[in-house]
Amino acid sequence: MEKRVKVVKFETPNKYQLNGLWFGGDNPTNAIVFIHGLTSNAFSNHELIAPLADKSTAVIYFSNRGSGKINKFKKTDRRKKKGYTSSYFGETKELFTDCVDDIQGIVNYLNRKRVKHIYLVGHSTGCQKSIYYLSQKGKQKQIKGVVLLCPVSDYSAVTLFVTKEKLRKIVELARRMVKKGEGNKLLPFKLWPHYHDAQRFLSLYTPESEEEIFTYASGKDPKTLKKNKIPTLVIYAGSDEYHDRPTNKIAEWFKSNSKSKNLTIHTVKGALHNFNNHEHEVVTAMSRWLNK
Repeated sequence: MEKRVKVVKFETPNKYQLNGLWFGGDNPTNAIVFIHGLTSNAFSNHELIAPLADKSTAVIYFSNRGSGKINKFKKTDRRKKKGYTSSYFGETKELFTDCVDDIQGIVNYLNRKRVKHIYLVGHSTGCQKSIYYLSQKGKQKQIKGVVLLCPVSDYSAVTLFVTKEKLRKIVELARRMVKKGEGNKLLPFKLWPHYHDAQRFLSLYTPESEEEIFTYASGKDPKTLKKNKIPTLVIYAGSDEYHDRPTNKIAEWFKSNSKSKNLTIHTVKGALHNFNNHEHEVVTAMSRWLNK
């Protein structure tokens, strides 16, 4: 896959400095923005949508504050001698609601470039971020549609790997830590060997969390999902290792709860969560949808 690519740098409304890669022409009419999942970054999953880039369509990958396990991010601060302050985020310490600031940063950047049509493409946790962003900032006429690649409930997925009793114990500990003002401290590795601080664990794996948007397991009313009214393409991996029930059941749940005025659901049979060796089918499905 050979595409023209350049580095992009931009600042979020809250002054965080983010960067990424831009595939395609310099003055496009359309822009497709990839919102990566946990621990990924601007260098991940290029095969999924970069082939869609051409002279009139740019494809942008950027590293959001969920990239990697723990990463340092700069925030512009002109009062400091060096011009910025630093904070640590990444999957381990990310605040989920910061996704609104991250995504708005790239949207503002594209607005300055006078791009007419913007499409968000979320993968994995990027799906939750895309829908949450739209629930907060959805009334922007240039955002024409959203694509969700493998939208999965982390609350449901964690039950595939730990017992309900162990999950209950970890949740209780995390809540105690948050109550004591220790929400940014890592959970004990012997209890939870995945490097999450207390608040991040609760955000990922409890049903009352704002991050629990695809609520087919918790039974919670998916109010955040229902706020999305723009055209939506959902692509499921038929053999997704993070599904706690048959893929068709999850797809049926999504169809019955979505309020999108134009919803399309496609399943890639035999594909795992990252669509390895099935990228071409994803690209084809997206191309057909965009051409509509």
